Amino acid sequence: MTTAALIVAAGRGTRAGPGAPKQWRPLAGRRVADWTVAAFAAHPEIDLILAVTHPDDEAEAATLGIETVHGGATRAASVRAGLEALEGRGVTRVLIHDVARAGITPDIISAVITALDTTPGAAPAIPVTDALWRGETGKVTGTEDRTGLFRAQTPQGFHFDAILSAHRAHPGDAADDVEVARAAGLDVAIVPGNETNLKITAPEDFARMEKSLRGAMDIRLGNGFDVHAFEDGDHVTLCGVQIPHTRALKGHSDADVGMHAVTDAIYGALAEGDIGRHFPPSDMQWKGADSAIFLDHAVKLAASRGFTISNIDCTLICERPKIGPHAAAMTTRMAEIMGLAADRISIKATTSEKLGFTGREEGIAALATATLVKA
Repeated sequence: MTTAALIVAAGRGTRAGPGAPKQWRPLAGRRVADWTVAAFAAHPEIDLILAVTHPDDEAEAATLGIETVHGGATRAASVRAGLEALEGRGVTRVLIHDVARAGITPDIISAVITALDTTPGAAPAIPVTDALWRGETGKVTGTEDRTGLFRAQTPQGFHFDAILSAHRAHPGDAADDVEVARAAGLDVAIVPGNETNLKITAPEDFARMEKSLRGAMDIRLGNGFDVHAFEDGDHVTLCGVQIPHTRALKGHSDADVGMHAVTDAIYGALAEGDIGRHFPPSDMQWKGADSAIFLDHAVKLAASRGFTISNIDCTLICERPKIGPHAAAMTTRMAEIMGLAADRISIKATTSEKLGFTGREEGIAALATATLVKA
């Protein structure tokens, strides 16, 4: 048996609001059509994919990576054009799917294909659970019994020869292919649909579909803590800013204790250890290195995993130098390195009330927290 997916993508989608036809609009990092094609391409029981597109969309259709054919003036005409293009190619079953249902799941595709083993037609649907009203001029004029009513979805699957004959015999347009099939006397089985398989119709549907495609939000928190002792010198580097001081900070790199804490916080949120794992102090190439190298690496690692850095909070703990006069410059420099807006970076300072090694001015400590989000 050969199973084809016929994706109907020739519509203009005017109800989706101004802009390009909805199938070519961006959605969660791809176009709507790309999500739909990818779902069928990844299914092991789909042998062939054909998209029916509008003649005006040649440039967009060429980037889908699949075979395309021009559609007609109505949905039924477009489906028939696709079916005719599949004739003579050994197709025994065809799944006809609306391109705007980008949330189609493998389970639904499998359920439709399995049902075709015992029936000439099958389609997913969801039982109507809400009350149904009739209305005119903004007022309720009556109610309808919802018993036995379903909300139709796609893909609607059929034995290929049967649905091709049904479309050839059907006059005019139809709401969907089940209507065409039933007009030809074909039985159509109902398989369970899914709310994620919604059809993008109105502008607000894009946000609903994007949320579904992205899945549950992944929020990570990471903490970083670092300490560097003082040694002889005339300045310290904190969060990328050189500050005149009577001492310097001792370290293998530039000893930027604030930037190190922030870097470790990002690594921590990613479960990637600390700076020492990625830039071993035993490696002499990092002797005196600018700590911006470490921070840049952590930021890019987060991005490669699909995370956005939501915010950074860094506290510098020392008696001197005074951090307040330099905090704005530190924020600006950290924002430049991380590619973040300055209002997402907090840099502040506190003393330890002259207690401990920081209170005795033996060094500086820093504590940082990073929030990473994968939507």
